[in-house]
Amino acid sequence: MDVTWLKKLGILDNFFKVDTAVITIKAHHNHEACSTSIGKPDLCHEDERSALLQFKHSFHIKKFASGDPCAYPKVESWGNASDCCSWDGVECDHNTGHVIGLDLSSSFLYASINSNSSLFSLVHLRRLNLADNHFNYSQIPTAIGNLLRLRSLNLYNSFFSGQIPSKMSSLSQLTFLNLSGVLD
Repeated sequence: MDVTWLKKLGILDNFFKVDTAVITIKAHHNHEACSTSIGKPDLCHEDERSALLQFKHSFHIKKFASGDPCAYPKVESWGNASDCCSWDGVECDHNTGHVIGLDLSSSFLYASINSNSSLFSLVHLRRLNLADNHFNYSQIPTAIGNLLRLRSLNLYNSFFSGQIPSKMSSLSQLTFLNLSGVLD
């Protein structure tokens, strides 16, 4: 496998493992490892694909919902490919095909989220980033406490309001939490 692009980016020193499917590197700014797929990604599970599409359709795309000049609507292209693991902002486990990461930061999402949202059926999620969107001053849904595998949760500047749900205390694997900008 040719890794010259790693040398050019100056990250070969942080190189841990190469196999035919994944290169794992350690990020400079935190202690969490990042995975980048090389080659064909695994197909996602149909129930998770359906949940993601349902989640997408629960929002309006509104430019005012993000303050980031580089923001773009990541969910707009969802559904164009049958493999949700290839969708923008979606990360899947390369062994199981389960959705383990969702990064919809700065995606112009505007709507309220409640505990009935299909988002909470994605029980394999390890990373969830909904930062810099506008959730219409809704409360952080208590069902977020059902995502027991979450290690990283970023709700920065997402226009949630109210109390932090006590059910979030059940997220025992959580190592990163950003609630900056949550209004009470």
